[in-house]
Amino acid sequence: MNSVKINDEITIGGPGSGLVLIAGPCVLESLAGALEIARKTAEICARLDLPYIFKASFDKANRSSIDSYRGPGLEEGLNILAAVKDELGLALTTDVHTVEQVEAVARVVDILQIPAFLCRQTDLLTAAGRSGRVVNIKKGQFVAPGDMQQAVNKVASTGNRRILLTERGTTFGYNNLVVDFRSIPLMAATGCPVVFDATHSVQLPSAQGSSSGGDRAMIPVLAAAAVAAGVDALFMEVHPDPEKALCDGANSLALNELEPLLKRLLALSSI
Repeated sequence: MNSVKINDEITIGGPGSGLVLIAGPCVLESLAGALEIARKTAEICARLDLPYIFKASFDKANRSSIDSYRGPGLEEGLNILAAVKDELGLALTTDVHTVEQVEAVARVVDILQIPAFLCRQTDLLTAAGRSGRVVNIKKGQFVAPGDMQQAVNKVASTGNRRILLTERGTTFGYNNLVVDFRSIPLMAATGCPVVFDATHSVQLPSAQGSSSGGDRAMIPVLAAAAVAAGVDALFMEVHPDPEKALCDGANSLALNELEPLLKRLLALSSI
């Protein structure tokens, strides 16, 4: 497996590498909120000697309802992300939804994340590849693990092989997802490090009609299974008060539950 270097301090995948955490709120709600979550998560990860990448979206273009909160938008969102990087020195990742966003976003973040619904969009994948940034492609809920090789090939066609693949569950009937943990070794066979999204995997898409539901009680179960299956990094959406989160609160982990969970997962990964 190829290792992917994010900066001088973080490597995902490859011989001897340990777990890496990618975590933050689903959507940027405010600068103060982003800094609070990033700072507390960074402090936890420092205590556990766990490499940490801050994640938050400036826009969620695939919300269930036209009335759903999408985020602050590109300009304000990138200003918030830049402030988090400047103040805390963290590596960053965020979603890109269109080719036009790639250049501006790549100037601020370290990893361009391709949303699951867009994992087959050739122009977006190649634009992300040409940026030179690490590209994290989330596996579509409708895509077989082995078929992610085609998405990898699209990014790699630009000469950029700094590619991550993320498992986030597969559509299981209506308003439900299921995780097939065979996907982790199957996607690792592409040569790319594999990330497990432990929070979107418990999402219940559009289950509440105008919004998605979720079963956050299952986050520790699925995260532990992914670690046991050999995943290279974990992705989690965390929030100080998930019930009040403006997006994906139903499948977000409460921030005060993060450290105990990470301790258990790190103990498991060392077996």
